[in-house]
Amino acid sequence: MSLKTIIRLQKLQLDEKRRVLAELQNLGDRLKAEIERLKEEIAHEQATAREDFAVSFTYASFAQAALERGRRLGQSLAQVEAQISVATDQMAEAFQELKRFELAEEERLKREREKQKRKDAIMLDETALVGFRRRQAEEEAAGG
Repeated sequence: MSLKTIIRLQKLQLDEKRRVLAELQNLGDRLKAEIERLKEEIAHEQATAREDFAVSFTYASFAQAALERGRRLGQSLAQVEAQISVATDQMAEAFQELKRFELAEEERLKREREKQKRKDAIMLDETALVGFRRRQAEEEAAGG
């Protein structure tokens, strides 16, 4: 398999890891927003329960359910943040691997260019030598 093919595959893998990381970050953002909405909802219900005695009887069951929901959201957020950390590390590794292959390809191309330059120089030297010998032969034939 050529380095170009490996580089193309590495780029695809890196893009996939970036996509996964972006999805996890979006999920984390949605969970944080949901936690904030729940806090606002609890604050609103507390205020309503203080103002309306009839609502205060149902507030305890609401608060218990809201606290449980908040706990679950917090656990989910912690799991997503752990996954984000792993995905970030994996993306960094994929990026480093891609760079390693790209550098190897650059080095290979550089060696090829240098090899071609040497071939071109040898060919020019040979052409000049043939021309020199021909002129020498012509001079000997003319002068001789």
